[in-house]
Amino acid sequence: MTDLGLLINNETVPASNGASFVRNNPMTGALATRAAAASIEDALRAADAAAAAFPSWSRTGPGARRKILLAAADALAAKMPAFIAAMAEETGATAGWAGFNVMLAAEMLREAAGLTTQITGEIIPSNRPGSTAYGMRQAAGVVLSIAPWNAPVILGVRSLATPLACGNTVVFKSSEICPRTHRLIAEALLKAGLPKGVLNVISNAPADAAGIVEALIAHKSVRRVNFTGSTRVGRHIAERAAHHLKPALLELGGKAPLIVLDDADIEEAVAAAAFGAYMNQGQICMSTERIVVDQTIADQFVAALAAKATSLKAGDPREGNTPLGCLVDLSAAERIDALIRDAVAKGAKVVAGGTREGVVMQATVVDHVTPDMVLYHEESFGPVVAVTRVGSVEDAIRVANDTEYGLAAAVFGRDITRAMSVASQIESGICHINGPTVHDEAQMPFGGVKASGYGRFGGKAGIAEFTDLRWITVQGAEHIHYPI
Repeated sequence: MTDLGLLINNETVPASNGASFVRNNPMTGALATRAAAASIEDALRAADAAAAAFPSWSRTGPGARRKILLAAADALAAKMPAFIAAMAEETGATAGWAGFNVMLAAEMLREAAGLTTQITGEIIPSNRPGSTAYGMRQAAGVVLSIAPWNAPVILGVRSLATPLACGNTVVFKSSEICPRTHRLIAEALLKAGLPKGVLNVISNAPADAAGIVEALIAHKSVRRVNFTGSTRVGRHIAERAAHHLKPALLELGGKAPLIVLDDADIEEAVAAAAFGAYMNQGQICMSTERIVVDQTIADQFVAALAAKATSLKAGDPREGNTPLGCLVDLSAAERIDALIRDAVAKGAKVVAGGTREGVVMQATVVDHVTPDMVLYHEESFGPVVAVTRVGSVEDAIRVANDTEYGLAAAVFGRDITRAMSVASQIESGICHINGPTVHDEAQMPFGGVKASGYGRFGGKAGIAEFTDLRWITVQGAEHIHYPI
């Protein structure tokens, strides 16, 4: 068990009213972390600290910012044992998933370090004689970053690396489910030499989240908001940001389809589907939630996927002897159970898994899922995949798009030209041909459409999200003619 304070101006402080909250281990129920429960006043103090640090940090040269971010990547990687322990205690993650989180997050910091010299502009031809016009990108100000628990190191680092690289300062609101894991990210950045007030971390009790977020969005110095999490919460954040006319980058829920065409390599499609559906117990925004398979190969595909799912045992992540661990809490397990029961009651068939003990749920395949079932539409965010059989390519595209979400997708087929045509018609921000729906690289533009949000993390796309594009002119010696 670890006690955590707030991080404001590079100092660890308790909540102003002395309040705290706890996170319990999902497997054992034992206390995992006790953290300071910030008040609105604490949150505003963090924003004030970030605002005070902004002028100096935004003028810091790219070389200095790059050096700190590269050092932070090394410091983060060195903390891998601490991250593995924290994620196991707070979220029930396996050591493999935690280690992957740290590896990719370190790459994100290195990619952000490289971006410091890519914040460029252009000279734009002007119609006014003797005038030189510049399009220049400059740091926006204070960024409010909000990250979730499911891939806590990846998504925590992603929420702040590019903002910092662009010269912004950050208030990072950690997840109530994994405050210790998120705090370790800040420790790595401070160890790398991040100046006072550039990164501030606020933890809060779950009941206080809405008030604190609203107060931070309203703060006069907060100029950008980025949020990764549920569509339900994302809508509220979008509304508050719009009210204050502040840009928001939102990466929200998903219901990723994987289309298996009649000429697909079934072995490869099964491997990708199983990885995409069950990695981290299906608790990934890109998780393969739906298999849309051509009916001519459906029996063969489903049999192979069921066999693969049956081989992927779930167990206690502390023991480290199973590829899958536990769900984040009992309410998640009960909600997924209800989705499976509803589907079965309406004619679907469980061909693998479907059982659980507490928060440990076995990898599940549900066949013959139809639109009248809740599982067809609702994000399960668990180790269950729904199979829908279709009779044509046109049907496959229609079913894949029959969802409010649009984050990730995949298409499997040997005819690449046809697969590309299908991919071009899928309503998603990301689509992979002959690869899994779960895939991320630090330099790629990552984000969704429809109810999966808007804006893009990653690479140069992130620069556009966290800077202001300004038009600046310089008039030379030539006189400007004024009409009055």
